Amino acid sequence: MGVTGAKGRGVEAILLVGGRGTRLRPLTISTPKPLLPTAGVPFLAHQLARAGAAGITRIVFATSYRAEMFEAAFGDEAYGVELVYVDEPRPLGTGGAIRNAAQALRGREDDPVLVLNGDILSGHSIPDQVAMHLKADAAVTLHLSEVDDPSRFGCVPTDDAGRVTAFLEKTNNPVTNRINAGSYVFRRSVIDTIPFNEVVSVERETFPALIASGQTVMGFVDPQYWLDVGTPSAFVRGSCDLVLGRLDSPALPGPTGPVLALEGANVSPRAVVTAGTVVGADATIEAGSTVSGSVLFDEAVVAKGAWVRNSVLGRGARVASGAMLDGAILGDGAVVGPGNELGDGLRLWPGIELPPTAVRFSSDV
Repeated sequence: MGVTGAKGRGVEAILLVGGRGTRLRPLTISTPKPLLPTAGVPFLAHQLARAGAAGITRIVFATSYRAEMFEAAFGDEAYGVELVYVDEPRPLGTGGAIRNAAQALRGREDDPVLVLNGDILSGHSIPDQVAMHLKADAAVTLHLSEVDDPSRFGCVPTDDAGRVTAFLEKTNNPVTNRINAGSYVFRRSVIDTIPFNEVVSVERETFPALIASGQTVMGFVDPQYWLDVGTPSAFVRGSCDLVLGRLDSPALPGPTGPVLALEGANVSPRAVVTAGTVVGADATIEAGSTVSGSVLFDEAVVAKGAWVRNSVLGRGARVASGAMLDGAILGDGAVVGPGNELGDGLRLWPGIELPPTAVRFSSDV
């Protein structure tokens, strides 16, 4: 069942995509994080497709970093959703960005407005979240996810009726494992109370103030798939999970399985490619190589006998014969010479070329 707003009207959304994606550098030097290739398409395509399938009719992009690239990627319509773009002239925080983008909303003051973060993969039910919001006549309804380590996120306790009792942003002593999952339904009139053109954090200012003033803030708990893809390891995991079918996406450009090879990809039948690996357009994996749980952007090359695991190869990056990557990130056009061993967390900037055996973790050559 699709989402329905107040009095049966369609529901608009704001998509926050203004961040610089510094945790994912060097991949984000030339491309905003929400546009990075993820399971064969720009990351946002998965969010837009799921929003369209849920019945969202219109999305306002809150842009800032490389703002022009978003409209170039998606135009004025995608997956049945009308798209518009509002640039943020200077960083305004989450609240300021929402308030700035709200200039382009068409709805009335009592309408629900869905707010999505551009670095979240989520399988939660948008229609059910909106339905809870309307039933409770809430000021805001937060999507909450249960995680093993809530100290890294906003901790959000609720009462037995689902009403949020506090918003504890990244506390070392969490009182619940339910965290802010980054999807909100606002009453439009509440967005309008956020100061315009001022730096405001909804997590540190808006939500705590609403709770303190006695307004109804609800917590929508949904156990479905959820992942913040803001770090390199999470980005790789999210792409692989989509390819493996652990989260359904109407935007996936092929069947689920151990490997997704895009048009023009050349994968040798004598290579071992597994664990949700994406092989980009015109990318090559040569015979005798092993690639597991990795993301190869367009035109990347893994040469004969190389070994790549849990890594990202930027556009045109090359891994030579006998090189080994485990949890590494290669920028566009980077080259790893033979015999190198790049371990977890290593990042090679665009265009850098490592000569043979320049980086090793073992003594033998």
